[in-house]
Amino acid sequence: MIKIENTFAEAFPMKCSRLIVTAHNKNWVKNAAESFCGFATSVIACGCEAGVEAYLSPKETPDGRPGVSILIFSMSSKELSKQILNRTGQCIMTSPTSAVFSGNTGKEKIPLGNALRYFGDGYQIAKVIDDKRYWRIPVMDGEFLCEDYAYQIMGIGGGNFLILGDTVENVLFAAESAVKKMKKVKNIILPFPGGVVRSGSKVGSKYKNLIASTNFDYCPTLKGVTKSKLDKETGCVLEIVIDGINKKDIEIAMRVGILEVKTLSPHCGIRCISAGNYGGKLGPYIFKLRDIV
Repeated sequence: MIKIENTFAEAFPMKCSRLIVTAHNKNWVKNAAESFCGFATSVIACGCEAGVEAYLSPKETPDGRPGVSILIFSMSSKELSKQILNRTGQCIMTSPTSAVFSGNTGKEKIPLGNALRYFGDGYQIAKVIDDKRYWRIPVMDGEFLCEDYAYQIMGIGGGNFLILGDTVENVLFAAESAVKKMKKVKNIILPFPGGVVRSGSKVGSKYKNLIASTNFDYCPTLKGVTKSKLDKETGCVLEIVIDGINKKDIEIAMRVGILEVKTLSPHCGIRCISAGNYGGKLGPYIFKLRDIV
């Protein structure tokens, strides 16, 4: 039986926004989304955390084309606005046939087409439809359609759980199985590559210029030189990090992922499920694993 440790994940408030990106077909939707979400795994160094929330059918998008919903999280309003504008301009506007729309409303505006319109060099045209302003910017395949503003809302970053097992192969299989189920949950993203992170971190370092460093308590190769939290049989630990718009959806995603791992055979090599926290000192959102399951 796979044990669930009596511990909790700890998360913190972030600024968030949702964009809807559409294109001529699914391939170019995917290309635009992957480019936008590149190098957006952790606010430690990337400025934002971004990922695909869901791929959308033509019936679910503003212009009746294939699309994708992207969630972007950052620690400050200024950085969120910077990341959205730069990534839209460099990754969405450059992607053939793309268009971009705000996926949520809110009181705080984030310049989108309002700023990118200047690329049109005076040939851009504004169009108001149903009280929303859009910009039509001439590009070499026709026009880039972009909504005037995106909007900031509150989000939560840092929900997580750890999968501990005997080998990389077994733990990776368990993590992949969990991610597949978790990606079906709305209002959340898994920002790390493939939804999984191996370089779990702790706050601070012996080197004064670093704000984070490796979480050596869970590094198998350090079991003999640190006060490790791993037993002799544990040879691999992988983490799944969840960002979400609200606490409820992060809890749902964690429950889905943990229960998926627990459905695996008792002989699958997975020893237990734990979570990363800082004793409740990092953020106000506490996700108790046993309560969630």
